[in-house]
Amino acid sequence: MNIVLIGMPGCGKTFIGKIASEKSGMAFYDMDLEIEKSEGRSISEMFKTDGEEYFRNKETEMIEKLSKMDNIIISTGGGVIKNKRNIEIAKSGGGVIVFINRSVEDIANDVETAHRPLLANGTQELYKLYNERIWLYTEYSDVEVKNDTDANEVADRILEIKN
Repeated sequence: MNIVLIGMPGCGKTFIGKIASEKSGMAFYDMDLEIEKSEGRSISEMFKTDGEEYFRNKETEMIEKLSKMDNIIISTGGGVIKNKRNIEIAKSGGGVIVFINRSVEDIANDVETAHRPLLANGTQELYKLYNERIWLYTEYSDVEVKNDTDANEVADRILEIKN
C-alpha cells in the first residue's frame, strides 16, 4: 500500500510526509522534487518556458512511475488533482489518497508565495486556488486528515491508516 498525500500548497504534504516516512520506515518521494530532478530544472522554469500544461503532463508521468512502487509515501504537488487520471493512477497502484486539510488562513500566514508559480501574485491567489480546488481534494481523497496540531501528531494520524 502507498500513501499519497494531496492538499493545498503549504498544507504540509512534504514536511509531514517526511516525518511519517521516518516513523514508518516507508520510503518518501516528493513528486515536485522528482520532476525537477528528471527535468534538470525548477518547476518555475518549466512553467515559464513550457507552460502549465507541460508541467501537468510531467506530473502524470511521475505519478505513473511512482505508483509502480510499493510501500511508499508520495507527496504530490497541490495541483495534481486537476487531472482526475492522476488520482486513478495512484489508486490503481495501491495508493490510499490522504487529503491533508489545513486552513487557508494558516497556509497564508506561513507560505512564501514568491517561489510558487501559481501563487506568485500573492496570497489572494492562494484563496482563489483554495476555492477552486477544495471540492476536488474532498472528492478524490479516501481519508481526510486535519493539519491543525503538531506535525508529529498529524503524521501519526496518517500512519494509522496503514494499520
